[in-house]
Amino acid sequence: MCLLLLAYDAHPRYRLIAVANRDERLDRPTEQAHAWGDGHGVIAGRDREAGGTWFGVTASGRFAALTNYRDPRDLRPRLEGETSRGALVSAFLEGSDDPEAYLARLAADADRYRGFNLVVSDAGGVAYASNRTARTRRVEPGLHGLSNHLLDTPWPKVERGLVALRSVIAGDTAIDPERLLAMMVDETPAPDAMLPDTGVGIALERSLSPMFLRLPGYGTRCTSAVLIDRSGGVVLVERTYAPERLPDVHVAVP
Repeated sequence: MCLLLLAYDAHPRYRLIAVANRDERLDRPTEQAHAWGDGHGVIAGRDREAGGTWFGVTASGRFAALTNYRDPRDLRPRLEGETSRGALVSAFLEGSDDPEAYLARLAADADRYRGFNLVVSDAGGVAYASNRTARTRRVEPGLHGLSNHLLDTPWPKVERGLVALRSVIAGDTAIDPERLLAMMVDETPAPDAMLPDTGVGIALERSLSPMFLRLPGYGTRCTSAVLIDRSGGVVLVERTYAPERLPDVHVAVP
């Protein structure tokens, strides 16, 4: 997943609003978001290649999402037996630790994984960690964006997404999830002068700069959104684009 936008305690009706585009190889086997039926109340997609997930919520309102940290050293094929970063999301969703305790426990083993960013949340708050920085932080109320660098790094796609999110959540009325999904289908590339330099070359930086990607064999596979209201109600919606368009997923837990 390459773009995650959050509105935490920033709307009168919702404790947390999260919307994300998952960018991945088109041939990577994946299950759409669904209730896992494992006793933990997890609602999430599932990576059938390595297990785990990239974005999910539970019926009780636990939320977690992951993005990769862009590092050319991580472009090699995954080694047999190497732990998937998706396990970081599923472990939080299936567990009971509060966000900061979970991230503190993870810190000792964080170097076992390729570069990652991880956002976790429960009714008590939101926390963030990356194994590319020593700092774990509590996320303050407001709007936040995350792509393939650290949280709130102002990459063009992050800044563009936050402008769109701010518009969608303006006011105090209930939010139509369709508006969250629609705003993420933005294929506007960033000007070269605004591109980050992550060591992959200007041509690839340019191709990866839009919010929504369409590249040969790679691109935005799906858009997922979660809304957790202040009474604990949870809504997850997901729209799959590639490798084929599938019926939308809509799960609501009162």
